Amino acid sequence: MTFVQVIDCKTSRADELNRLMDAWVEATQGKRTATHSIVGRDRADATHVVEIVEFPSYEEAMKNSHLPETDRIFREMVALCDGEPSFTDLDVMRDEQLNKIVVRSFFEDVINARNIDAVDAMCADDYREHDPSLSSYDADLAQAKAENRKIIEAFEPVASIESLVAEGDMVCARVSFTGRHVGAYQGMEATGREVSGTGHATFRCEGGKLAESWWNFDDLGLMRQLGVIDI
Repeated sequence: MTFVQVIDCKTSRADELNRLMDAWVEATQGKRTATHSIVGRDRADATHVVEIVEFPSYEEAMKNSHLPETDRIFREMVALCDGEPSFTDLDVMRDEQLNKIVVRSFFEDVINARNIDAVDAMCADDYREHDPSLSSYDADLAQAKAENRKIIEAFEPVASIESLVAEGDMVCARVSFTGRHVGAYQGMEATGREVSGTGHATFRCEGGKLAESWWNFDDLGLMRQLGVIDI
């Protein structure tokens, strides 16, 4: 179970504390068990600083605490604080990266359920799609819908998300797909051939919606499977 430790302190030396965190990251390289660390300063009180550190489990957190480097940095941290920091230990009950949800819904509802109009609720009004397989590398929502509708109708694809990684407002998806060439595509009449492939898509999210996306699929492999090229 993921474990999170919240360290709450008061300090008038926040910049020094921040540099101390840099020193901890460098000193524990290759040894620490922490996977994610966030340091925030209270907007209403500049002396109030909170650090949130994530670990794979409570046991891994204890291993991290027992590192000599962690003990040394902690003592230096206490010296920078106005009083003893407080600690809150949390077993994570629920962890949802909300931007991942809308990206997963895009693949499930738009592609796999073949409901292209579902993007209207998922995408921002000024959405932009960058895909070398489209007629423009800077397609707006209407153009992206029109061209992707043709692709979905031509291949009836089923996409599988192999991995999904989120950082900040960006979500990257590694996907595979299968389908059958049942409709005209870029001047080619349906061949009835089964196709499969892999690709990556990166999304930028804004306000809970998709604002921009970048796509890269194995178009060369697709053309080979359709018998268009023989390389």
